[in-house]
Amino acid sequence: MNNITHDNKFIDRTVFFSSLGCSKNLVDAQVMLGHMGLNGFEVITEPSNAEVIVVNTCSFIDAAKAESVETILDLADHKETGSCKALVVSGCMAQRYSNDLEKELPEVDLFIGTGEYNKIVPLLTALEENKLEKKSFVEVPRFIHTEFDPRLNTSPFYTAWLKISEGCNRNCTFCIIPTLRGRLRSRAVDSLVQEARQLAETGVKELNLISQDLSDYGVDLDDDNNLFELLSGLETVDGVNWVRLFYFYPDELTDEVIEKMATSTKVCKYLDMPVQHFSDYVLKRMNRKITGEKIMDRIEKLRERIPGIVLRTSIIVGFPGENDDDFEKLLAGVKAARFNHLGIFRYSDEEGTPAYRLKDKVPQEVIEERFDRLFEAQKEIARELNSEFLGKTVEVLVEGFHEDTELLIVGRHFGQAPDIDGKVIINDLDGKELKQGDLINVEITEVLDFDLIGKLV
Repeated sequence: MNNITHDNKFIDRTVFFSSLGCSKNLVDAQVMLGHMGLNGFEVITEPSNAEVIVVNTCSFIDAAKAESVETILDLADHKETGSCKALVVSGCMAQRYSNDLEKELPEVDLFIGTGEYNKIVPLLTALEENKLEKKSFVEVPRFIHTEFDPRLNTSPFYTAWLKISEGCNRNCTFCIIPTLRGRLRSRAVDSLVQEARQLAETGVKELNLISQDLSDYGVDLDDDNNLFELLSGLETVDGVNWVRLFYFYPDELTDEVIEKMATSTKVCKYLDMPVQHFSDYVLKRMNRKITGEKIMDRIEKLRERIPGIVLRTSIIVGFPGENDDDFEKLLAGVKAARFNHLGIFRYSDEEGTPAYRLKDKVPQEVIEERFDRLFEAQKEIARELNSEFLGKTVEVLVEGFHEDTELLIVGRHFGQAPDIDGKVIINDLDGKELKQGDLINVEITEVLDFDLIGKLV
């Protein structure tokens, strides 16, 4: 067991990083790692050997908060048993609860909010020199990184998340994000296209566009900075084959963007469009400025203009006031819309959100029963939609060997986003060797609930 002294000097300049929660949080972590890399820090995969340990936390719902605290406590042990001289907690939970966490987690040396992550190096330097006068650095978030910030892409080399804006002006009653991330602030089209070129030079073939609210992108900038112009700019980036859109609310879906998706050779015919519900009553209580009927109109328009489009959405079951009739409308909406991918979230009562104060909470056992019914309905829909790929040849991005055997290769087609959607399993390579990041043609021969099986063409 090491004898840890009060000497905070980082001799080996090693860092272990744990990033929890969403892909937007992951991008922040990658920017922090980029800044630390320029300062001579080496990223290592074994926390026991790291002088600095950073936990980039999530606090969106109770389960995320619990995971964040558990991870912090597990890694804090390395201050006693390993080489750790500084334990840093950053991200959403630091932003939301830094005062409470300071009292409850004395093991943590530094708390960094969601708008201060670019300052990690000067803060660590001050800690190293015993010049920190406080532990928490949490302000109203105003920062968003640009193409001039260093970034270490920790995703597989062929894929990257491109964060096009930060913060949110939508103010849904169930959501704490505007409090944690601040008001909307968009990056300029030129900045994003330049970062895309930098990523492409490292081998990235797939860009996944993310923000809290993609549909509001650019409303805080001039007329030349909008989603249509951004997609047009990204189409010019050599080396990038796929551009995929996430978190685009149905209220703002313009004909211009739909047309771009329909005709582009690079913008994937894939859209993540959070609908949350189909009951007008529940949507109103959520402060969503749309009706179930209008959501369905947008879905029909998309399917009509872009045949074969893959749609992903997220819904919340058990929102306060959701009665049996509201749930049946939600279930009917899911069955009618026929989403390819569906994320079902059980409502979580979050302190600090308007929904926390709403009456008529739905009992947990009712939420669980409704969740199960939605899950079973969606499982059937996903399998039926997957079966439409049977016999077709699709372009697949190779990810590597199957986790269970090196006799199988796994990859994804345009309608399967990294980490959250299904896979294409390739069981017949026709004697060819494939590499990670290859784009190949695969004929689909079999359908599972969420995955596809095929052979190399």
